[in-house]
Order: sequence, then structure tokens, then C-alpha cells
Amino acid sequence: MERRGFIKNTGLLAGGIMVQNKVVQAFSINKQILNVGVIGCGDRGKGLISVMDGLSDFYNVIAICDVLDFRIKETIAKNKREFILYTDYRKLLENNKIDAVIISVTLSDHFEIAKAALLAGKHIYLEKTMTYNIPQALELSNLKLKHPHQILQIGHQYRYVPLYFKVKDMIEKGYLGKVTQIDCRWDRNSTWRRPITDKSLEKAVNWRMYKEYSGGLVAELLSHQIDFINWAFDTHPDEILATGGIDYYKDGRETYDNVQVMLRYNKEGIVGNFGSTLANAHDGYLFKIKGTKGMVSLLMNEGIYYPEKKQEKELKTIDGVTGATKIEWNKEGGIKIDADNSKDGTWYALKDFYDCIIYKKEPTSNIKTGSNTAFCVHLANQSMYNHKIEYWKDYF
Repeated sequence: MERRGFIKNTGLLAGGIMVQNKVVQAFSINKQILNVGVIGCGDRGKGLISVMDGLSDFYNVIAICDVLDFRIKETIAKNKREFILYTDYRKLLENNKIDAVIISVTLSDHFEIAKAALLAGKHIYLEKTMTYNIPQALELSNLKLKHPHQILQIGHQYRYVPLYFKVKDMIEKGYLGKVTQIDCRWDRNSTWRRPITDKSLEKAVNWRMYKEYSGGLVAELLSHQIDFINWAFDTHPDEILATGGIDYYKDGRETYDNVQVMLRYNKEGIVGNFGSTLANAHDGYLFKIKGTKGMVSLLMNEGIYYPEKKQEKELKTIDGVTGATKIEWNKEGGIKIDADNSKDGTWYALKDFYDCIIYKKEPTSNIKTGSNTAFCVHLANQSMYNHKIEYWKDYF
């Protein structure tokens, strides 16, 4: 790995994002504005509306739907404008003025609403995880085959972040060498519980805590990192071993507040460790990909490349002939990965959703990739709750 080639090929210092990053392209020439209906107005739904409002040349959110009246009122108050209001998503889907729908509801409801939206002829942005279980993922995939002209994008937005595209490119070009270990954490110090004034709304509001509705921490947090590894290495795990428990919050919840998932990728020779706790926030979000030539350490919007000693020595060699740009090292011997982080992943994902609809392109996060990650989440939870190793099958 020559120093000049390293700088030129990876653009770690001053290259900006990769040319092949299709989501960071010039805005669409066609300025058709899509009318959107948002089904599910919790925190995520309201956040997606805010992002689409910032993409007003492309989207116009005209309708919202939620089964809880207070969420409808919160959404109206936050946006200070009128929407067409629904409490039944099926009525929203009957509105022929709506081109696309955002589905950001309880995980257990993803499948039925996405199925109905496909049958209603809508384009769909479906929040992660794609479905609650494997049978639903397979049925939705088969249904999508019958609707090839509708876009169905899954909300694993890290597939659209320029930084993560850059890391995928580094992996493909061999700058990490042979990757054997992946260490991930997403920790919080929080009950994860939302306050309620009416006890009858407990499961409707705090659905993430109940197995009937939720995939727990694996679905809500770790699925992002699992999905990135599936994408970056074009792979899936072969063996899934998970453990966990309700180790701190003894408050009636059913999903675990402390989990660890180990994924074995046999073909690649990789062990992936994915953990999350709700009892300590010190590590927060960590994502480390370790190879024989170097390691990448990722936060949500920042990445550092740490070359192994041999590569570090080569990169520090003075190149007076080529006049290559001087590499700036941090105090730990790492090099900052240069990528545009001016927008969050949701902005890039929704911009690509628009382009996929207009130009009839397959999303980077699509029905096939979304299914693979949904399989991983389901198998991890099965392993965790049943105390056994789960094995990947040829689902497609």
C-alpha cells in the first residue's frame, strides 16, 4: 500500500465522498413533487415529517394517520399547519392524491400496513426493522415481486450516509486487509419507557417493551449495525448466538434491557459482536471493524482509520518526489476519514427514495436487503429467548 495510492484511492484527507455514492448526486432535474401520507406519528414519524419538510422541492406531506389522538395533536402543533387526518390507515391508502406513504408504526404492524400499501398502489418508505418475523418478510417479498413498479425502501439509513459508503469502499479496496472481528455497541442509560397518563395506553405507547409488538434492542438499535455488515461484505451470518435478560429495570417489561449477540460469518471468516444495554451510557455508539491491515472505528458521523504498524510505517514515509499531501495523525495514531456529514442519514435516505421513485431505481436498502436483516433480528431473538444457537437457512 503506497502512500500516494492510499491518499488518492481512499480520499481520507481531502477527497470528499465517493463519486459512486449514488445518493449524493445533483438534485433531480425533474421537479415533480410527491404527495406523502405518514402512517404513525410517534417520535420517528414526526422526525421524518421534519426531514421531508426540509426537502420541500420533492415532498409535500398532505396526510397523517395515528390511532392515538394525542400524537395527531402533537404533529399538528409541531408543524403548525393542517393535514388531512386519519385514524385508520386503510382510509389514508384510499386517498388517490397520495403517491407515497411513510410507515413508522409499531414493529408488529409493519407487515400488514406495508402489504396494504402495496395493494393500494403506493410507493413505500418502511421503517426498520422491515418485519416482525421471517414468515412476514418472505410473504412481503413475494408480494413485492407482483408489484415491480412500486418502490419499497427500508429505513436502514446508514446505507445512505457518505461516511459509511466510504468505509464500505475501503473494505472493498482492501485497506483493512482480511477482516476477522467486528465489535459494536449501542448503549444508553435510560428506562426506554415513555410517560403515560392513561394506563390503558401502556402497550400502545411503550410497545417496545412487549414481545407481542417488539423485537427489543436487537430490532430497534443493533439492526442498523447488523444491516451495515450485511451490506458492506455482501453477506449474512451463518450462526447466531445471543443472550440477555431483564437485568436492571424490573418494571414489568418483557423485552430485555441487556443483550449480546454473536454472529458467525463462515464464508468470510468473521465473528461479529453486537451488544446493547440500557443501564450504562458511557460507550454510547461504537462500531469497530478490525482487519489485518487496519481498523476502522466509527461513530454516527465520524470515522477514524487506524493502520496496523506496518501500514503506519509506510504511510509515514516522506514522499518528496510526489509531493503527496501530508497525512494528519491524531494522538492515537489514527487518520480521520473525510466524508460529508452535513446531513443525517435520514435526509440522504429520503432523497434517494425520491430519486428511486422518479427514475424507477432499486433502493440501496430494498426488500431483499431488508429481509436479510429482518431474518438476522428474528434469529437473534429466537436464540436469546430459547437459549440455543440458530442457523441461517436459504430463505430465498
